[in-house]
Parts: sequence; structure tokens; C-alpha cells
Amino acid sequence: MRESQRYIIFLIITLLCGFSAYGQDEDENHPYWVFFHDKEVTDQASFNPAEHEFPHLSQRALDRRALRGTVTGPTYEDLPVPAIYIDEILGADVKVRTVSRWLNAVSIQATSDYIEELDGNTIVKKTKRIHKVSKRVIKRNTRDDEVYLEDSDYGASFDQNEQINAVNAHELGYTGTNIWLLMLDTGFYTDHLVFQQERIVAEYDFIQGDSITSNQEGDSSNQHNHGTAVASAAGGFIDGELRGTAYECKFLLAKTEIFGEEIEAEEDFYVAALEWGEALGADIASSSLGYLDWYAYEDLDGETAITTRGIDYAVSLGMVCVTAAGNEGNSSWYYVIAPADADSVIAVGAVDEFNETPSFSSHGPTSDGRIKPEVLARGVATFCAGTLSTEAFLSATGTSMSTPLVAGACALILEAHPNWTPMMVREALMMTADGNTSPDNTRGFGLIDVMAALDYDFGIVAGDVSGDDELNISDAVLLLEWVLSEAEISEVQFEVADINDDLQVNILDIVVLVEWILTL
Repeated sequence: MRESQRYIIFLIITLLCGFSAYGQDEDENHPYWVFFHDKEVTDQASFNPAEHEFPHLSQRALDRRALRGTVTGPTYEDLPVPAIYIDEILGADVKVRTVSRWLNAVSIQATSDYIEELDGNTIVKKTKRIHKVSKRVIKRNTRDDEVYLEDSDYGASFDQNEQINAVNAHELGYTGTNIWLLMLDTGFYTDHLVFQQERIVAEYDFIQGDSITSNQEGDSSNQHNHGTAVASAAGGFIDGELRGTAYECKFLLAKTEIFGEEIEAEEDFYVAALEWGEALGADIASSSLGYLDWYAYEDLDGETAITTRGIDYAVSLGMVCVTAAGNEGNSSWYYVIAPADADSVIAVGAVDEFNETPSFSSHGPTSDGRIKPEVLARGVATFCAGTLSTEAFLSATGTSMSTPLVAGACALILEAHPNWTPMMVREALMMTADGNTSPDNTRGFGLIDVMAALDYDFGIVAGDVSGDDELNISDAVLLLEWVLSEAEISEVQFEVADINDDLQVNILDIVVLVEWILTL
């Protein structure tokens, strides 16, 4: 029998086994989204916020929206999902998991037969199965002090802060003071001394539905390990041992992911946590989580994934969103994972202590051709808090660990520039990173430089040759005319047009400009 024939027979048997297994669980309960057509009391076109109350929205959240959001509130999306709709779709054995105002949806546990019945209900717009994903945890390394440039104030965390030029920002007094950082992760060992209790604004466990984000009955013993490591790198503090990039920020801690060899990463908990943190007034959301197993590459278009849509809406409300690019560089997937495909998110890849990109760091582009990741930070042997004791430390590897460093950097930038919008923070980090003149789909725009981002000048933007304060196709057309006609241009125009800083204005500047326009 030819090898190709053996392969076809094996594939057929595999598919038949899959169909058989699928048929066996048709009567089992599974998680589903149920989306509604409207919010019952009004439609979006006739919505008037003065006619409604929004008790879940804090004044801090409304102030942040007014200051940094493209959508200021309250909005139609802030209206609650109608209780009468929820009651109508609930059967005797149907359990509500989460409710999403932004999506106008509820996630429930139900059988496929029950969902088929709901699809005929006039109030239901559509239903969608919530899938489960196998998650890779961060790799744990033994502590090796020789890897780090020790400093009496930072301990072994000095090098990861120095590499992104955060230490100089700290010396200037930027430490994340009064910036609220929402962390979405597996849980948090809040007894660890890196987490001062007065800096924890709020906690919520979306898995068990309570306010305990550290391990509790029903959790794996390792449940809070990942989140503890990640949050400590962003904002933990023990003098002489560890300083997170924003070591005086405030924390909102959201426990959204179930730990285990096969983590059931539930996207409905993720979106619910975004809504919870945004309503409380979070300035930044950081997630070292990702979703890919039920998506095809074509779905990474910045429009399809539920978590991606949630990120984009959160950014429109003025919340900076940072997420891990993923650790799929060595896998058959290769590319970034949702929600890193969002066009408004800051997706973070990894570098080692030598500013080399490790092979595991996920690549771009998105399926619609945008460069990913946006930026890089230390994601190999990053120093962080452990959970063996209240003073335990370890080093860990993955884009899970580079992400909180960038989230912390965003906190420093917002502390210095509280009026900057999320897209301005994103642009400042990208356009001052070490590869900003030659971005690619392995390093993105490169290793961030916090001090350069703090000093980023939006007044004269490289590439804005038309002078309209935007980077768009008109700039590319005008720059092409300058190059082709060898026109005489002023010194200011030369500074704006010499995008790659090689003291020439030529076709290479046009190439870089076009890449920027396609990415921003």
C-alpha cells in the first residue's frame, strides 16, 4: 500500500472517531453565548443616557472615558442586558455563567438541543459555542543571579527594568502612582509581600463568583502561580528584592482562567473581567493569556474573536490594553494568538537579556496583513514573585512575562501624560522602540524605551509630510512626489521626511512610511 493511501485511511479513521466522540456528548451541557437583538427598553438609535441610570459605572471610569476615550459615556453598551430576556431563555437545568453588557449577551451552560430551540426565539440574535483551549504555562527557571545586573534597590529585577530604560524614569519620579492596572490571569497570591494590601483596589474571581483571587477550595495548588508571577513583574515591590516596572501602581485583580495541564480558558470570563475593571475605572488592562485552538488563521483579522472585540471596545472607552503575543513561534501555528490581533491592542513579544528574540515568541502578520507584535520586552528569565512562601522568587520565561513589563511602562507614561489616549500611548511606545524604522513580523517595532516614549513628540511626527497631524496615504503620495521630482524641501520638511534617519530622503523612507500607515 502506498504511503499516501495509508495517510488517507488514517485520516478517515481519525475523522470517524472524532464524529463518534462528538455524538456521545450531544446531551451534555456546554458553554454557549446567547446574543440578543436589543436591550428591550430602547434601541441604539433612540438611546438617551439621561433617561437611564448606570450605578455600576464609577466616576473614575467616566472621568477616564472623558479624558482618553473616543467613546465617552454612558453608552448604549452600558445598559444592562434585560433581565426579562435572561429569564426567558433560562430552562430548569440551564446555568448562567456570565452576562456581558458590551456584547448584549449572556453565557450559559446548556445542551445543544436546548440551544437549537433558542435559535428560534425572536429575542435571540444568534448563539455561539464557547470553546475550551489547551493553555501553555510559563516556563519556570531556577534563579541565577549571574544573569542579572544586581542593584541594591532592585535586586535581581534591575536588568529587566534597565533594559527598557525604566530605571531612569523611576529616578525622575515616575513609578505608576495613582494609575490603576487591571490584571487578568489565573489568580494571585496576595499574601506575598510584593503586594501591599493598600494597593489592591478590588479583586474578583470570575470562576467561582467571589472576591477571592488567591487559592481557595476547589482550586489546583498551582492555580495562582502564573498570575502572581505576572502581576509582580508589572507592579510588585519589595525594596532590595524586586521592583515591578510600575511598582507604585494600584491593582484590580481578575481571576479568569482555570489552571491545569489542560486549562479551560473561557473567553466569556475574559470579557466579563474587562467590563468589570473598566467600570471601576482601570486605566490599563494587562493579560498574559491567549486563545487560538478554535480559531483559524483567517479569524485573526482584528474583527472576529470575542476577546479581540472586547479589547477594541475597552480601548475606545479610554483603557490602554496590553496582551501577550503568544509562545507559538516554534509550533505549527507560528502566529500571534487572539486578542493580540486587535488593531488597538499593544501585543508584546519577547527578548532575552541580549535583546535577541527567542524562537518561541509568536510572529505576525495578522490575517489582514498588519505587523505584529507591536513591541518587545524581557521575556526570558524574567525575575518575579513565586508562591512557595510570602518571600519566594523565581525567574520565568514566555511572552507572559514580557507583557507585564510593557503594561508597567504604560503606567509610567500615563502618570507623566494623563491626557494621552490609549492610541497615543501605543504610538509613543512603537515609534520610539529600537526597530521603529524597520518593523517586521518577528520583532514588531522592537524593544521599548520608556524614556524615549515619555519624551515622544506628537507635534512633529516623522512621516507626516502633509502636516495634517495624521499618518495616512496622502503623506505617502506627497513623499513619493518629493522623491521622484527631487524637489527642494526645507530643513523641517527634511526632518519629517527622513523617516529612517539615514540623512537621505529616498524610496526607503516611503517603504517605512507605508508600513507604518498599514500598522497604525
